[in-house]
Amino acid sequence: MTENSLELTPVFRYLTSVTPEDIAASYNQIASHWDGPDFDRTNGILQHERALQFITAPGLALDLGCGGSGRIIDLLMKRGFQVEGLDTSSEMLGLARRRHPDVQFYEADICVWEFPKKYDFISAWDSIWHVSLLQQPEVLRKICTGLKRNGVFIFTTGGLDAANHGTNACLGQPLYHATVGIPKILALLTDSGCSCRHLEYDQYPSSHLYLISQRT
Repeated sequence: MTENSLELTPVFRYLTSVTPEDIAASYNQIASHWDGPDFDRTNGILQHERALQFITAPGLALDLGCGGSGRIIDLLMKRGFQVEGLDTSSEMLGLARRRHPDVQFYEADICVWEFPKKYDFISAWDSIWHVSLLQQPEVLRKICTGLKRNGVFIFTTGGLDAANHGTNACLGQPLYHATVGIPKILALLTDSGCSCRHLEYDQYPSSHLYLISQRT
């Protein structure tokens, strides 16, 4: 689970479901992009700064689909958090570990990974939208229960009203995306003990949407 821009119009029509191995294989082929000069290291930073306004004191943070750029981990560490990261791509994690050799990283699939502890802040920036459509509700519930009380969760999804999924090309590699739709997401957050604090189309007119939620 890692990050890229979202377009839900399928390019690779043959791929309408996904496995974690599929996503990892695609990102392994293109991981160097996140370590290169053309990658925008400001991507998502302002949005995370907004989310951090809901945190009263730094604690333990988790970057889900951390990728290899390390920029979100850098931000959280500067704010005083102890940070951990998770990704399915071994190449991405190789980059991440070189940037942050003292950080705990997990090479795992969020669909089956068991949270080892509860976190004060969880980021899933451009990552869990790669989880298959059928598994996304349970993953969202899992993440919400992985928060401490008043913990904050920021994540991106497709800004559509109804569920949709498909595959597009990123740097020549097929990448699956899915969204259960905004009404379902908001209902899942509420049912999982979280309140939506912010929802924004931050790349309008693109359907790229990010949400900030907080465990109550």
